[in-house]
Amino acid sequence: MPTQTTTKRLMSLDALRGFEMCFIMGLSALIMALCALFPEGSDSWLALQMKHAKWDGFYHHDTIFPLFLFIAGISFPFSYAKSQSLGVSRGTQYGKILRRVLILILLGWVYNGLFKWDFANLRYLSVLGRIGLAWSIAALIRMNTGSLARAILCVFLLVGYWLLVRFVPAPDAAGADVYSMEGNIVGWVDRQIVPGRIYRPCYDPEGLLGTIPAVVTALLGMFTGDFIRLDEQKKLCGKPLTGGAKTLWMLLASALMLGLGLLWSLDFPINKALWSSSFVLVAGAYSLSLFALFYWIIDVKGWRKWAHCLEIIGLNSITIYLFQRFVSVKYTNEFFLKGLSEQMSPEWGAVLLSAGYVALCWLLLTFLYRKKIFLKV
Repeated sequence: MPTQTTTKRLMSLDALRGFEMCFIMGLSALIMALCALFPEGSDSWLALQMKHAKWDGFYHHDTIFPLFLFIAGISFPFSYAKSQSLGVSRGTQYGKILRRVLILILLGWVYNGLFKWDFANLRYLSVLGRIGLAWSIAALIRMNTGSLARAILCVFLLVGYWLLVRFVPAPDAAGADVYSMEGNIVGWVDRQIVPGRIYRPCYDPEGLLGTIPAVVTALLGMFTGDFIRLDEQKKLCGKPLTGGAKTLWMLLASALMLGLGLLWSLDFPINKALWSSSFVLVAGAYSLSLFALFYWIIDVKGWRKWAHCLEIIGLNSITIYLFQRFVSVKYTNEFFLKGLSEQMSPEWGAVLLSAGYVALCWLLLTFLYRKKIFLKV
């Protein structure tokens, strides 16, 4: 068993989580408003990146969800090592994992309208539910298998999922493309067994079968966390595994995943709604390379001050995700800024309102940070 480093918290991880949550708390709308100032407007390349692909395809907005799950995966080896150092039993750890998944599923129901008490039309599948299920299964695998077994399992899950979708068409869509919105088996399973309503008439992007490849996304994060924890005295290919060397190895691994994902996409298209195997690899390559960059800048080079504003967001990521659902930030923002925005051109008024929305969210999180109030699940 290789010697490993301490379980200290990585600032780069919190900053990266904060970076991705910026897009959830209004940065996407701000970028689109800024794009509208230029001739191409909403049709520009950058503006299109702030939207999800309609079906097949890969835009920046499609990276947010898998990146969050990947980051949750990185965190687990650190938290688990800390629990072990404190003498926490495996049974207690299993209980914490179970409690976390149940809380996330429940919060997902609340986010989707549980308190309307309309169970027939409640959407039971959710982003938080997908995170809870995929992360918890990956955590149990991480606790009970070695690195080689986990790597083999990842291959098995991705290949098995591809073969299932490739060769088992939806029974109620005879003749349709097995990778199409109507013809895939993933959507058919949800239509048959999920109660309430699903996100779209024929599929749900957080469907049950899609949890299978999402587990691999979380496991890729856990592999990364284990790799970061390796002692810097350990050697790889004869060279010390310093922070810089770790960064280089992560970038090489991300390039390999990107190549494999693009090659696989020739048969199994990159598709977030299906969480296709090619999507896992391409999104994993993006996540790993972005983490490598943040890790090198913040934790290796020690350039930390600039990242504090992102760290504030990252430490309360679930708080801001839920807060925007429960409280009308838009109403407060327009109360203070709508009058001023109406004195401007429509385009610049939209920029002001979008910037104000982001600022309000950040001020709330700054207040919580200074009061040391953090919502953890």
